[in-house]
Amino acid sequence: MKDFLKMTAAAIVGFLVVNVISFLFAFTLFGSLAALGQKQPVMPRSAVLKIDLSTIRLGEQTTETAPLDAIQGSTSSVIGILDAIRAIEAAAADPAVQYIYMKPDMASGGMAEIEELRKALLGFRTSGKAVISYMENPTNAGYYLASASDKVYMTPHAGGINMLTGLSTQMIFLKDILDKLGVNVQLIRHGKYKSAGEMFIRNSPSEENMLQNQELVASLWDSWSTEIAESRGISTEQFNDAVDNLKLNFPEDYVQCGLVDELLTAEQLKEKIASYSNVESIDDVSQISLSDYAALKVVPNYKAHKSVAVIYAEGDIVDGDANTQVAADRFVRIISEVRKDENIKSVVFRVNSPGGSVLAAEKIKDEIALLAEEKPVIASFGDYAASGGYWISAGCDRIFTNKSTLTGSIGVFSMIPDFSGTLDKIAKVNITSVNSNPHSDMYSGLRPLTDKEVEYMQASVENIYDRFTGIVSGGRSLDKEYVDSVAQGRVWSGKDAERLKLADAEGTIMDALKYAAGLADESGSGDLSQWQIVEYPKPLTALETILEALGGTSASVFKDTPLSKVEEAFRNVDLSKSGAVYARMPYELTIR
Repeated sequence: MKDFLKMTAAAIVGFLVVNVISFLFAFTLFGSLAALGQKQPVMPRSAVLKIDLSTIRLGEQTTETAPLDAIQGSTSSVIGILDAIRAIEAAAADPAVQYIYMKPDMASGGMAEIEELRKALLGFRTSGKAVISYMENPTNAGYYLASASDKVYMTPHAGGINMLTGLSTQMIFLKDILDKLGVNVQLIRHGKYKSAGEMFIRNSPSEENMLQNQELVASLWDSWSTEIAESRGISTEQFNDAVDNLKLNFPEDYVQCGLVDELLTAEQLKEKIASYSNVESIDDVSQISLSDYAALKVVPNYKAHKSVAVIYAEGDIVDGDANTQVAADRFVRIISEVRKDENIKSVVFRVNSPGGSVLAAEKIKDEIALLAEEKPVIASFGDYAASGGYWISAGCDRIFTNKSTLTGSIGVFSMIPDFSGTLDKIAKVNITSVNSNPHSDMYSGLRPLTDKEVEYMQASVENIYDRFTGIVSGGRSLDKEYVDSVAQGRVWSGKDAERLKLADAEGTIMDALKYAAGLADESGSGDLSQWQIVEYPKPLTALETILEALGGTSASVFKDTPLSKVEEAFRNVDLSKSGAVYARMPYELTIR
């Protein structure tokens, strides 16, 4: 028996030693991988700032390239929109930067981030320096950015993918297939436009849902098409005529319609770049990427004795303490830390969230209110500041929004699935509940709700909706009846939100920063050169990203299929918490 115990103990010790050594080896390996490819960029004496949107993706915060991606040769990286704007502003004042050369093909990022990048390009041009663009595969987002250039060039070779066709979004409805599977989703909501969950109970959009989506897409496209036409010196009617009647098929069509200045082959483009740089050959032109330039120029101002903080609330609003999404307990700690930091004089609350858990939103909203009692808090809206995203920001001192921000969606809902039909008719499984009280199993999902239980849930939803409109009424100094009239779960564009008084002004994250600094500065100038900008939460490092991935995030089941939109919208709706109330948008929009 003693020998057996000794052998067992030895095996356990051996197992632990091997695993510790393996972990340390993996940790060292990943650390080495994280360090690969991170060479310090060098700024030439004179250079062209190159913005190649096929190699960078716009995001809320700059993140390191994943080490494994670097090993596999991927050069794609994420640059935060604030870093991008600050880098472009620095380039405008930098004598070493001659002009900007942009390749807008494959532009990716949220609509608001793309809008903010375009504004930065227009601001760069006011310095007297040029922005030139070259396209091969025009898309809505790519051309929207290119139109901010002094000159737009395009390949003369037909065969590229021309996708400048206007904005589109799709609504998916699952009722028919759920009926076949015997699943009955019981949706309880307030707001005739609150269409989150509607896909589970209908096979086509409600009249209100169709109306809000049509007007939303029209508002977004009106903003973009107006800006494009203005930049190109044509009327909005001319531009839309070209798009509506499919006149933009071949490269020559873009020139004829006034959207492109000249067609250039790759060799002719090199000559053009050299001529802009006042040299004879492309070999004499030094270029520096936007990411590298930002790494050199967007650095902490350690000389400043005062700080303005940016708190990024990006992702779904969820309960708990996770390192991803807008996890309530983690964000409460972050906001509290900012409140207690005496060096931080003002705060920008950057919201890029479609909403989520009501309880989590309440916690974050309460902490923002405490922060606002001591320091100015200015909201900056990204791609989304809707439902729970609007809940947490309605009480800020001032709200800046982009025209293409999706906001509002002031409404709440709860979903309780009933799988009794599935179990009975499909799986042929019989289940009997044994309850201590009449309604003990109402959230089990094994039977439909009774009328009394629906009334009970509806009362909860109504109470929370009343609370939501009250928060907006108080935060925005609006009559509660008026808030209800523009609420009802309806999603608005940022352009409309400003008109409806749900936001104060159109503006970028940089506009919000300058305003926040001005409020806390005795001179009121908002000169950011006198401030240190500190960002929360800190982005995950490459090593932390790997360790997070090892924690076991599951891959998308519906990746690259139409149903991926449904999966994205409801990825954090936990059906094990049947009856939970959510303040969330019904979808997420992507553009190309």
